[in-house]
Amino acid sequence: MKNDLKRFINSSEQVVVWPAKQAYKELVVEYLATKFDFGKSYHEIEVNEVLKQWHTFGDWPLLRRELFERGYLDRNRSGTSYTRLK
Repeated sequence: MKNDLKRFINSSEQVVVWPAKQAYKELVVEYLATKFDFGKSYHEIEVNEVLKQWHTFGDWPLLRRELFERGYLDRNRSGTSYTRLK
């Protein structure tokens, strides 16, 4: 795990705070993307459940949106199905 990322992760490897700086946000989003498998289609509810497991501050919609907007997850037009891109 990158040293800069460690300050945002607890001993259970969950994200405990959403960083203020963009560079740190990117690190956190990149880390969370690793919790999704390439080639697997996830329903929005499944994405939420994965994110709930890997953070403690209760804002999975923010994290889901960040994963999509930063190009780590793609979604279908209706927003109900997601796949990992990078």
